[in-house]
Amino acid sequence: MHRDLALPVLGVLCLLAACSREQPPERVTATAAPDVEWRQHGLDNAETRHSPLAQIDTDNVTDLGLAWYFDYPTARGKEATPLIIDGTIYSTGSWSHVFAHDARTGALKWFYNPEVPRDWAVHLCCDVVNRGVAYQDGHLFFGTLDGRLVSLDADDGSLRWEIQTTDRDKPYSITGAPRVIGDKVIIGNGGAELGVRGYVSAYDVEDGSLHWRFYTVPGDPEKGFENAALEHAAETWGGGPWWEIGGGGTVWDSMAYDPALNLLYIGVGNGAPWNRQLRSPDGGDNLYLSSIVALNPDDGSYVWHYQTTPGDSWDYTATQHMILADLVIDGEERPVLMQAPKNGFFYVLDRRTGEFLTAEPYATVTWASHVDPETGRPVVVEGARYEAAPTGLQLPGPIGGHNWHPMSYHPEHGLVYIPRQDVGWVYAHDDAFEHRPGYWNTGTDSRPAALPDDPAIKDAVLKTVRGTIVAWDPVAMAPRWEVEHAGPWNGGMLSTGGNLLFQGNAEGELVAYRADTGEELWSFDAQTGIVAPPVTYRLDGEQYVAVVAGWGGSLPLVGGEALTAGPIANRSRLLVFKLGSATALPAAEARELVFDPPPQTADADTVAEGKALYLQYCVFCHGDGAVGGGVTPDLRALTPETHAQFQAIVRGGLHWEQGMVGFSDALEEEDVEAIRGYLVDRAHYTLASGDSERPVGAELD
Repeated sequence: MHRDLALPVLGVLCLLAACSREQPPERVTATAAPDVEWRQHGLDNAETRHSPLAQIDTDNVTDLGLAWYFDYPTARGKEATPLIIDGTIYSTGSWSHVFAHDARTGALKWFYNPEVPRDWAVHLCCDVVNRGVAYQDGHLFFGTLDGRLVSLDADDGSLRWEIQTTDRDKPYSITGAPRVIGDKVIIGNGGAELGVRGYVSAYDVEDGSLHWRFYTVPGDPEKGFENAALEHAAETWGGGPWWEIGGGGTVWDSMAYDPALNLLYIGVGNGAPWNRQLRSPDGGDNLYLSSIVALNPDDGSYVWHYQTTPGDSWDYTATQHMILADLVIDGEERPVLMQAPKNGFFYVLDRRTGEFLTAEPYATVTWASHVDPETGRPVVVEGARYEAAPTGLQLPGPIGGHNWHPMSYHPEHGLVYIPRQDVGWVYAHDDAFEHRPGYWNTGTDSRPAALPDDPAIKDAVLKTVRGTIVAWDPVAMAPRWEVEHAGPWNGGMLSTGGNLLFQGNAEGELVAYRADTGEELWSFDAQTGIVAPPVTYRLDGEQYVAVVAGWGGSLPLVGGEALTAGPIANRSRLLVFKLGSATALPAAEARELVFDPPPQTADADTVAEGKALYLQYCVFCHGDGAVGGGVTPDLRALTPETHAQFQAIVRGGLHWEQGMVGFSDALEEEDVEAIRGYLVDRAHYTLASGDSERPVGAELD
């Protein structure tokens, strides 16, 4: 459904090199058209993800067809932005695999497997994903799930060097794409939910030696601070000892770079634990959590910061996509940084100084009334910090009003396209919290957030769940139009000079819209949910559109019935399109889940204990209510064989090669039996309620 908000078009200027030097979109012959590549993660340093290519436009996009496709060898989430350089398309897949294809034909040139241990999946919050490679001078750079930074020869995929960027004794991970600035490759890491201390590092592009490292939160005060910025940050942490858990603040995704100012902008994540009452019991802003931080990329020194969510208690990270542009605000041209972080407000900052300019809600926000225009601080509503009682349904939840999925910025229309979502959460303090190294340490009680079985309450909650495209005017600070999706967790954005906007969605389609109005013009059935962002390039005078398809990520793992479009099968592919092509995908094989539970032998108290343990240890991969999202097995559909092997799987790690490690250090045999009793209960409830007739995705092979 399309909804036109009919706001006036305001002039917006983009004076960055990637925008200002492009000529107006041209219609060119094959012999006259130079190749146009996609050489950086966000297309340019400003991370605009807007291509001037216009051969494919609103008049002929209906002639767009599949040119070629490649089936990835793994069926887990795919989030990569491909790079297209010298006729080769480079992409990454699950388990940090790297692929090089002929960008014209799809022929596989080489494949690299960094051999990430499969049991490292227990250290990941959000699927075994990777968001792409970086490139410079014939060399590729990418991060691995187990914390390595790897450099390959782009021609043949041979290893140049690799360096361990993290302490392997701690649950760090890397899923984000590196950035290259001069002779340095910049990489962050993830793992705040499991209890680590965040940082970003710069390594030498030639040999992998460490140039500098910037920690985002202070460490143990008795050991001193690495720099004055962290000494100042420590003053904003009340009590402790936060450093025993780590503090959090991982830089797990977004970065941008302004070469004129020589500033690197990093987005900093949530605290460890989420709950400020536990990591900083005396309060405080807890710098530099949930902040945008500007660094000097030459030496990693602090320049400025802006904190979007002071004293974050809700997993409202500021790691979301940042875009640089020059906007005319109140008659003055300002170099700005724009971000739509998880907390639901769209921010515009002066990127020279970090000065707050404006912020307005782009999604449904209930935790704060507004952002104070004088201080730039959100005004938190009473009870939102769940210090005395659970919050009730609060928006956004930890999935965020916008997650990692990239936006794009169209300079001609003056619009930022946001993949917005509304997925609420009930936040509650965990009175029994104990730091468990290597496991989730949110400091929140997940039980109030679980969907109830009461149909009326459940339906009322699910009706609040939304997914939309918001075409946001960053000068007017309001949406110009919106497109409604069936549900949340839709893909990243690409806009082009042909007045087109491309996005994949959770329903399994790649769609092209008019960039100025949101009118749907074309779609393609990808047979799987698409969460990654499309890219476009031109070779031999022909424009192509490419996207990595494959359902996965955090919401498909944890969402359960919040995935209102229903579970989606994962059929992981690289899809490449051009005008006039008509390659067909093979017919999708339907695989139905079978619910055939054994008789229930556990009593009600045991089932309740099993539910509590499930929400503590299992929900993050197997879904709320044990409702699978199509990526990992739906545990309501356990076979008799799996029931018989349940202790060996859960405590012994029988399926460790699929990422399911053993939990013998955390769970006793009676705990595992209680969890199994809860799963049997969920299967019987599903059959009795008729929910088993909902469309289901493929089981994990």
